[in-house]
Amino acid sequence: MLRMSTLFVRTLREDPADAEIRSHRLLVRAGYIRRAAPGGYAWLPLGKLVLDRITAVVKEEMDAIGAQEVLFPALIPLETYEATGRSQEYGPDMLRITDRRGARHALAPTHEELFTLLVRDVLASYRDYPVILYQAQWKFRDEPRPRGGLLRTRELLMKDAYSFDLDDAGLASSYGRLRSAYQRIFARVEPGTRFETR
Repeated sequence: MLRMSTLFVRTLREDPADAEIRSHRLLVRAGYIRRAAPGGYAWLPLGKLVLDRITAVVKEEMDAIGAQEVLFPALIPLETYEATGRSQEYGPDMLRITDRRGARHALAPTHEELFTLLVRDVLASYRDYPVILYQAQWKFRDEPRPRGGLLRTRELLMKDAYSFDLDDAGLASSYGRLRSAYQRIFARVEPGTRFETR
């Protein structure tokens, strides 16, 4: 049981000097996050609790439409992005690492390539389609000015989902299912939110 009397939290009376946007100021002042580095934050107990609850809502709604959860590594061989030309597209925003053996890697800014490679490797027949895969994984970007709180960070938790369909009708169906799931997610996280339906 979470008790405020024993909770690891410290609220602030004044706005932090490095907080430029209102949401950032409020999250730090209320004790949800603390700056660990430029563009990097420690999630304190209250913030981590909220993050986990939002992630659980996303998972419930994605599972409800038959999407299947996977989890890719955050450290990816750079050649994966070079093969699609996206290494050049990302330019200096992609964090690159060379390991002790000289192998080049990237801290994943996104995972589209890996989803596609996985489906190509695993699914062998048209009968295996359609499939919707998703994950909630940390992404990394070398933001040129990481001073916008959780909106402009170098490290962010992102839920991404991809459908693999045989034709346009299947794609439209998958899109409709995903759109409905996102509307339910937003309505659950932000009660009173209304969405147009098409």
